[in-house]
Amino acid sequence: MLDITPVNVPKAADVLAGILREKILQGDLNEGMPLPNERDLGTQAGLSRASVREALRILEGEGLIATRVGRNGGSEVVRPSSATIERSVGIFIRGQRIRLEAVLETRAAIEPPSARFAALHRTDDDLQAMQKCHETLQRASEAGDVPVYVRANLDWHVQVVRASHNELLIAFMSAVSQSVYLATDLDGFNSTAVRTAVIHAHRRVMDAIQARDGDAAARRMERHVGAYINNVKQTQTTHDGAAPKET
Repeated sequence: MLDITPVNVPKAADVLAGILREKILQGDLNEGMPLPNERDLGTQAGLSRASVREALRILEGEGLIATRVGRNGGSEVVRPSSATIERSVGIFIRGQRIRLEAVLETRAAIEPPSARFAALHRTDDDLQAMQKCHETLQRASEAGDVPVYVRANLDWHVQVVRASHNELLIAFMSAVSQSVYLATDLDGFNSTAVRTAVIHAHRRVMDAIQARDGDAAARRMERHVGAYINNVKQTQTTHDGAAPKET
């Protein structure tokens, strides 16, 4: 008997989406360029309007086109943004129930080298943005406003990564930031002693970044993030009576 494996035939919409995707990514279709309407696209591709509509939805979900509705509506090419990665990683973390430990390890992998790059590539505007976040954090800590402190703390860390001017690191850090935020919003974690230590650690990292000392910035950030991870694990173990829970 002849042994034939099943043949997977791609859907027409997927094929059209793939063709248009490659044209966009290769630069054949530039940002802001309008696409033909559904009827014209269908005629050119020999596909139904339903298939064309589905292909456009795929590309819109990938952040490669923007579609306007209404009389003067239509689709045009847009440049992929970090929001695409952030949305996809966020869904992946929640959908796959990624362990908090994995999220924390990702942060430990991202932030020290980002601090190094920040020291090498930062601008005066970057320093001002970090300082603004730090001042907000410090005021919130002194006032005992823990929710504002937690948000300002995360904003500061994201801003350090932004100062690296590495688009992928920025996108990855932004993508995991919400999970990081939830991990630090714990009763008993942000005590006065912890907040004081964080303020001191942030100042030392900023001093190294301002001095353009990449080695010191990476070393200090690694120490700071390592202490943070240990504190989160200890706090969650105390609260749950078990290993850290999933995000």
